[in-house]
Amino acid sequence: MAKRIGGSRRKTRSKLKKNIKQRGKISFSRYFQTFSENDRVYLNAEPAVQEGIYFPRFHNKVGTIKGKKGRCYEVQIKDGKKQKMLIVHPVHLKKCQE
Repeated sequence: MAKRIGGSRRKTRSKLKKNIKQRGKISFSRYFQTFSENDRVYLNAEPAVQEGIYFPRFHNKVGTIKGKKGRCYEVQIKDGKKQKMLIVHPVHLKKCQE
């Protein structure tokens, strides 16, 4: 069996790149934002913070908050026909406006 070269951020040059105007320090309000259960959120990765980041396949997907684990949130998403549970830091989440 062939051995895979690279880690979880492999082939994500454009996906995990910030716009030139958004570079620099991240905002505290985004880092410490809170969500309640059953809130709908976008998975929007912050490349400057590696902790609590999800697998890049799920970038820009919509999920539902199901609970909290430490500082991170449990987000349930649909991947094809399956329901998956991700543990994501709040800096990588953006609330859906409905």
